[in-house]
Amino acid sequence: MSAINQYTDLYRQFGRRIDAASSPVLNALRQAALAALDGKRLPAKGDENYEVSDLEALYAPDYGLNIDRLDVAADTDEPFRCDVPNLSTSLYYIFNDMYHGSGFTSGTLPEGVMVSSLRNADEAASKIIGKYYGSIAPIDDPQVALNTLLAQDGILVYVPARTVVEKPIQLVNLLRAAGPLMTNRRILVVVEAGAQAKMLVCDHTQTADVDFLNTQVVEIYVGEGATFDYYDLEEASGHTHRVSSLWARQEAGSNLLINGITLMNGTTRNDYHIDINGERAETQLLGMAIGSGSQHIDNHTYIGHNVGYCHSNELFKYVLDDDAVGAFTGKILVAPGSPRTEAYQSNRNICASDRARMYTKPQLEIYTD
Repeated sequence: MSAINQYTDLYRQFGRRIDAASSPVLNALRQAALAALDGKRLPAKGDENYEVSDLEALYAPDYGLNIDRLDVAADTDEPFRCDVPNLSTSLYYIFNDMYHGSGFTSGTLPEGVMVSSLRNADEAASKIIGKYYGSIAPIDDPQVALNTLLAQDGILVYVPARTVVEKPIQLVNLLRAAGPLMTNRRILVVVEAGAQAKMLVCDHTQTADVDFLNTQVVEIYVGEGATFDYYDLEEASGHTHRVSSLWARQEAGSNLLINGITLMNGTTRNDYHIDINGERAETQLLGMAIGSGSQHIDNHTYIGHNVGYCHSNELFKYVLDDDAVGAFTGKILVAPGSPRTEAYQSNRNICASDRARMYTKPQLEIYTD
């Protein structure tokens, strides 16, 4: 039996309670997610195309779920390693998978910029969520579908056209629980035409001896001529297992930078999927991982050059010690009718012990002449 089944069975039993503690916009996709999961399973050892991460084993334990949205007493005064000196940000928090608003924020956001809970959004934010939520990350992907089925909250970051956000927007995700817990959060970023913004997302575990399965789906829309930088920093615990899927869509003339950093974790699986849909767009997809002990860090990437005259640069670096395991699978696809495409991919690794292991699988498919 697939590990997915315990969660689909849970939704069939407690779906009304899950919906009641969420919002109509998020609830609207749950039945489609349930149907998409029918008969599906996650990658596992023994599969023909198995690529290091045994997601079936990660999802198999019986984690608890906070479906009634009980409050979590996280400590926002605890110092964080992402608290970079002299970095002035607009700061917001998510406790486990519940949006908890802003912390210390110097200054105000420009007019029209929204940072909102997905669950408790006002009418204006709900319209944006309804337009973009689930439109970038495909519901037929099992990881996306499972998160869509169970996610009850998350954060919307919306930057209207031709608006420049000078201060980075910082989101701190805190994990805290008394017993094993599965969290399911969503991040939706919409940067409209000609707008500019930067975002720093930090993951931290405050109860280091508790097992967590931390799942998230990030959807990013970068409009025509817009610029967006997204930095993702994981500094969790050895008992924290993270499964993250980031899906981005770029329009013509846009500029997107994504930088994923793993400093401390138990098991991490990051999927990055970027579709370049407009000419003259630029993409930078970067990653760094430092692993020791028995850490496992797996990055899967896809960049789709669906039109011509675009540029992408991809670079991932790992340093592994002790019994740490790293994996990188990177695919670049140049679609038919995509002339003058420039696409670069590099994976550089250091194994500092004879027990550390690194698996790398670069892939390039070119269908344009």
